[in-house]
Amino acid sequence: MNQLKCTTINCKNNLKSHCNASVIGLNDKAQCMSKIKRAGGALEQTFAELEAADDFLAQAPSIVQCDAECVYNENHRCHATSILVKDTLLMKTRCETRIKPKD
Repeated sequence: MNQLKCTTINCKNNLKSHCNASVIGLNDKAQCMSKIKRAGGALEQTFAELEAADDFLAQAPSIVQCDAECVYNENHRCHATSILVKDTLLMKTRCETRIKPKD
């Protein structure tokens, strides 16, 4: 995985739009199952990002397990070169890179 950008506003794994989870899991609806809400919510996320130095940001996770029907899904592994994960209007965090295969 070359790049995984996550813009969710309340996740322990997210720091300055970088995901620090070792493995990302997406369900059949492309929702992120690896999201862990912060105890202090979005306010704690803001403080963590202010304190974090860019030097300490981890590389994108190398494994993205995915159960969604998507052109990038090969044997439950995502093979996209970059992924964007973000919150939706329904407060679900999902992969926006998902492309459903044409039937």
